[in-house]
Amino acid sequence: MKKLQLAILGLLLVSLTGCGALHTSVAKRNLDVQTKMSSSIFLDPVEPEQRTVFVDVRNTSDKPEFDIKPQVIASLQSRGYRVIDSPSQANYWLQANVLQVGRSNARDTEGALSAGPGVAGGAVTGYAIHRSTGGSGSGALGAAVVGAAAGTIVDAMVQDVYYSVITDIQIMERFSGVVRESSQHNLLQGDSGSTVSTFSRDTDMRRYQTRVVSFANQANLKWPDAAPLLTDGVARSLAGLF
Repeated sequence: MKKLQLAILGLLLVSLTGCGALHTSVAKRNLDVQTKMSSSIFLDPVEPEQRTVFVDVRNTSDKPEFDIKPQVIASLQSRGYRVIDSPSQANYWLQANVLQVGRSNARDTEGALSAGPGVAGGAVTGYAIHRSTGGSGSGALGAAVVGAAAGTIVDAMVQDVYYSVITDIQIMERFSGVVRESSQHNLLQGDSGSTVSTFSRDTDMRRYQTRVVSFANQANLKWPDAAPLLTDGVARSLAGLF
């Protein structure tokens, strides 16, 4: 009778874990790709001959091969803008930095979006599975260990996978007026001191900043399947500001 009870306990643990894996595989069977912006930017409309943009896209993530610049340029050109190499001649500057690319989760992507540009927000993490089982006697413990081991194997076969891209954006718009900018920076000097650096200037360009977070989610999603869709989402969002 005791052996039968232990066997039933082990099967129950495997069954419960299998149900969770089955739920994930069904609920996340379709690829979900979303792109969100932390805040809107509204640029003044200009005449067609003034629709010139200087584009500077950088990537400081650990995936330097993730390149969105060609698609950003193509998207801008399809909207009637001319991309030029001279910042002094361009009516707009589009500057972007790909801050993070890789495995993430739903909480961290939302945290990065709400943090806004210039702030890391939620750390990019994977996930961990923690289980605890209770019982009495070495037989019950053995059955729980066997069930947990089998459950871990089942879970490893079905994973809820997120990939995200975090991009900080700055747009500068030339206009017929004067903008007075001032900035202050605290520069750390070792462990005990700092230096304050300040500057100010007049310019004829207005400055806007925002952040774009794009993510892809699916059961057992692989990076090669997510990368092209994330690239399209980020590029379309950047060009859509114009």
